[in-house]
Amino acid sequence: MNRRHFLKTVAALSTLSLLPEPFSQLLAQTPAASRPRITDLEVLRLKGKRDSLTGLNRQYQIQPLHIYPEHRPQPYHDNPNPQKTTGAIEHLYLRIKTDSSIEGLYGPLDSEAVRVVLAQLRPFLIGKDPLAGETLWDQLYRRDRHSRAGHYMMALSAVDNALWDLRGKFFNAPVFRLLGGPTRPDVEAYASCLGYSVEPEPAANRAAQLKSEGFRYQKWFLAYGPGDAASGLQKNLELVKTLRKTLGDDTEIMFDAFNGWDLQYAIDWAKSAEPFRPHWIEEPFISDQLENFARLSRATTIPVATGEHFYGRWEVNRFLQADAIKVVQADPEWCGGTSELLKICALASTHGVRVIPHGHGLRAALHVVASQSPLTCPLVEYLMLHKPGKLYFEKDAPAPKAGKIPLPTHPGFGIELDPAKIEDQTILNKLP
Repeated sequence: MNRRHFLKTVAALSTLSLLPEPFSQLLAQTPAASRPRITDLEVLRLKGKRDSLTGLNRQYQIQPLHIYPEHRPQPYHDNPNPQKTTGAIEHLYLRIKTDSSIEGLYGPLDSEAVRVVLAQLRPFLIGKDPLAGETLWDQLYRRDRHSRAGHYMMALSAVDNALWDLRGKFFNAPVFRLLGGPTRPDVEAYASCLGYSVEPEPAANRAAQLKSEGFRYQKWFLAYGPGDAASGLQKNLELVKTLRKTLGDDTEIMFDAFNGWDLQYAIDWAKSAEPFRPHWIEEPFISDQLENFARLSRATTIPVATGEHFYGRWEVNRFLQADAIKVVQADPEWCGGTSELLKICALASTHGVRVIPHGHGLRAALHVVASQSPLTCPLVEYLMLHKPGKLYFEKDAPAPKAGKIPLPTHPGFGIELDPAKIEDQTILNKLP
């Protein structure tokens, strides 16, 4: 199949949102001479202004540092008279350019990843074939001794996601079609309630509102831990009881402790919370504490979840082998990108464990989940307060409608920046 005939075939079938053949075969049939080459990696720094309310929806969650009294905040209360303010907003996007008109775009990026992208990954990738996904991922992973975690893996994730966007544009198809096609017409989202007050009355009102909007799953962020003694434990349990009473038995409720507990505290909470059927308890411990996750899983009927700070399939495998968790929350912005999240899904499926990606970003997670069995990947996370700001500079950013996100139709990840919201754009392709 020559290049012209190949592109005609893809273009004709794109109106039906179908690829003519499996992605691997399309790659094999794309002549080497027709493949683009990477010419540059750029980071776009976008700046603008966005309206917000001060004094409202600023509830903190438990933090590991809160065991120290001087670092533990006072109990939070919503301001009854919040003020509208306009503040600066800034995000970073990665653009991969080629010697053709096709580019890959992904973001927003974490600022920590930018130095690695520009100083280490950019020089290596220039001149490479962006369609050679497995080769590039493996080479990037092998070329640095610190690649297994942290900022290097975050940078690798950003590059991998931008390359998948580029491949989608090259083949004129959404990324989920390159991953095998959709397994459902839309993807159900759970309402992630970070920032909402956890005081009983406002929490109950907000939970009822979200249920009326079509969210069948809600996650709430617990505010208290061992440093708050018995009274804090009771406040955490009061939230569980309030939400179950408000939502009834037809809404699933999850809870996030963000690394802030110890084993005994987690067991005490779980034993009291079990009658109210939490759908999971998330990140009760720092991810290094594998044995504590395993012990808690053995001590409670509540499914234990973690993984937003997993870096790669090898770390996931250790937790699965130990039967330590029932929900893997690997994040494609951090765990190695779309390519690695696919491997994690395959690994988890062999253990009958669900993969529900952490929602730091949304695009990559949405496309991966859409391509997997609903039994393995039933949901995506949508941070109700944070996602509109995170995707502020994007046109038509994905968002739930009646608790579900329609599948994107544009090639790649479908990211289109909105010039009307960008007051200043700076292009970085090297460090100062």
